[in-house]
Amino acid sequence: MGFVRKTPVGRHRACWRDPAGRQRSKTFRTKREANAFLAEVESALNRGTYVAPDAGRLRFAEYGTRWLSNRNDEKATAARDSSIMRNHVLPKWGPVPLAKIEHSAVQEWVTSLGQRLSPATVRECYRLTSGVLRSAVRDRLIGFNPCDGVRLPPRRRTDTEELVISRSELFGKLLPVVPDRYRALVALAAGTGLRWGECVGLRWDVVDLAVGELRVVRVAEEISGHVTLKPYPKSRAGRRTVPLPPFVVQALTEHRQAFETGTEDLIFVARTGEPLKRGTFRARVWKPSLQRAGLPFGLRFHDLRHSYATWLVSDGVPINDVAKVMGHEQTSTTLDRYTHSTRDRDRRVLASFAAFSLPPGGQ
Repeated sequence: MGFVRKTPVGRHRACWRDPAGRQRSKTFRTKREANAFLAEVESALNRGTYVAPDAGRLRFAEYGTRWLSNRNDEKATAARDSSIMRNHVLPKWGPVPLAKIEHSAVQEWVTSLGQRLSPATVRECYRLTSGVLRSAVRDRLIGFNPCDGVRLPPRRRTDTEELVISRSELFGKLLPVVPDRYRALVALAAGTGLRWGECVGLRWDVVDLAVGELRVVRVAEEISGHVTLKPYPKSRAGRRTVPLPPFVVQALTEHRQAFETGTEDLIFVARTGEPLKRGTFRARVWKPSLQRAGLPFGLRFHDLRHSYATWLVSDGVPINDVAKVMGHEQTSTTLDRYTHSTRDRDRRVLASFAAFSLPPGGQ
């Protein structure tokens, strides 16, 4: 139990022990104020919601930096989160004491971010800020998370997020204009739905051209311009066996005959033999190939994976089979992310009304 003691200068000191058994105290002008405060402290101790009065003085930057460095994240995740924290979160909250961050201030900040950043980036900024403050609550530095209940900008699909090329465009326009060194890479992505890191991290030891299949067991990971191999894929479902269509087998066979493996026995490498970097490939190979093919400039390499899944679903391949070859743990991910509108779907919808026509109008 706590108690109130009068000091030699006539003030009143509330004394109590925190959950760790340490003696704490706070001085007030009147005994009534000290008793009221002590009653709140004892109530919080009984409910398990006690927060030391001076705990919230710790500044966000000091606590947030320590919180971020103590997480067990993948290298790519750690690099991404560190960049977001440094560029967006700390400039706003870094010097602010944890206890001084208010819900309304967080909402105002999130709204202002939404005016200059994409909804996805705003959500990442919010995720890190809320993560720091949620941890501060658990450490009993603050009483509640001021991020709770903050409304985030809605994530809306853009036109470029729904770009799908047809197989006729792939074979008739894109593949013929891709440089020889990279044609098998584009064919592989379009014919298997492999992610960029799964494609450029591929070695011959997991490819069986005779059987017509490959195993996804590792991925290439690019962090700050440096590419390394990670000995496991993105998720448990990412470790999978994927069938190779005949055109992919042909492309890989020709590639094997024409080009040697590079650093770390990678199949697809730059002319220097070094691992492929996404930005360099996009600028020097992908974008020029799209221009020569007359395809939309907003088409991404990742949209080959998007197109692959859409073709399979359009052809009636069961969604659970599509999810497995895509490396998705849940079929809902496949449906939500990779099966947008196609010309074939539109034709099927219109065909359902083909036998009907508008009746003549009345007199």
